[in-house]
Amino acid sequence: MDSIDEVHVSEPGLVVLDITARDEETAVAVMSRLDELWATSGIRPVRRVAGEPGVRARLYADIRRPGSPGPV
Repeated sequence: MDSIDEVHVSEPGLVVLDITARDEETAVAVMSRLDELWATSGIRPVRRVAGEPGVRARLYADIRRPGSPGPV
């Protein structure tokens, strides 16, 4: 993963979440649920790292603001 830019954590309530999951479906489900709780950067690309188990993704969130409404 790239280094974290200071702007992504420049204020209280801003977080960077690195997600590691067994498969892409699980990672996307987690990002989707977090998007319902908080304002996030949305569903991010999922990548595999050669020689390491699972898939990874990075999500940026503002936990001070509510997220998107869930599926209807």
